[in-house]
Amino acid sequence: MGLSLSTASTDQPFSTRSALHRLLRVCAMVRYRFFLYAGLLPYLLGAAWAYAVAGAFDAAIFWSGLGGVVLAVIGVEAFNEYFDSRMGTDRVFNPQDLPPMSDAVLWVGIAAFAGALAVGVYLTVRGGWPILAFALLGGTAAIFYVAPPIRWAYRGLGELVIALSYGPWMVLGSLYLHARAVSWSAFYASLVPGCLIMALAVVNAIPDFHQDRLVGKRNLVVRLGRRRAVFLYLALATAGLLVIPVGVIAGVFPAGCLAALLALPLLVASGKCAVRTYEAPRAFVPAVRHIVGCYLVTVLLFSVGILAQAWRRFHG
Repeated sequence: MGLSLSTASTDQPFSTRSALHRLLRVCAMVRYRFFLYAGLLPYLLGAAWAYAVAGAFDAAIFWSGLGGVVLAVIGVEAFNEYFDSRMGTDRVFNPQDLPPMSDAVLWVGIAAFAGALAVGVYLTVRGGWPILAFALLGGTAAIFYVAPPIRWAYRGLGELVIALSYGPWMVLGSLYLHARAVSWSAFYASLVPGCLIMALAVVNAIPDFHQDRLVGKRNLVVRLGRRRAVFLYLALATAGLLVIPVGVIAGVFPAGCLAALLALPLLVASGKCAVRTYEAPRAFVPAVRHIVGCYLVTVLLFSVGILAQAWRRFHG
């Protein structure tokens, strides 16, 4: 059964269970990793940079922007679930195990993107046209990630689009909300989440190699093969971590940001698992979990290092 909004049955217990089932389906559709890791952390990093560099922080603007990010993430997940289902990506090997996707999921995505656009227009009125430019860039990336006619993920551009969306566009957009300006140093900081989230996009596609290839999703894993994709995601994650010490040496980041390198053991653990298990999807799961943890720890501690330096400067 899909995510149906009809309640034809007059059996109250069944109706209640059905309503609960629909609610759980919607909740499951918005997977945790996109809310916490992909969307919110780069947004928080941009706000931290604005406070650290310009001493600027507007609570109303921050919460409005955060609401727009959350709505955009809901839209991304709804569209991904709906259009992947229509392409049969999740049903190549188990067509009977998953119910057909309801059109209601598509409408959830449309409503979420409409809400995100409304937030973008409101923030543009308050802060200027560059905010709308960032919103439109992110919206184009999000809507057409798997949706026709562009389908970035099917053209080998999905991973790059994710890196740009959750790296430079998210961080610089968040910075502009508060500081009304962007900078090359902030762009350099955005490479930390950008490289790591691109690594996460690559590693997440490795277990889906066969079904993606069969439905024509020509992502980087399909184009390169799983073995090469393992070395690609490890190189991307390593690059994301290396940005930090190089930035500290160059005086772009405060020394406290080096605490983010505590995530390095998670990257090592992911790599050790990946090189042994990339051909076994179930055994590969710990590699994905470790790189997700690496992303979380790195971006959080990197942001904390920036905020700590600003706090000492403004209140020390």
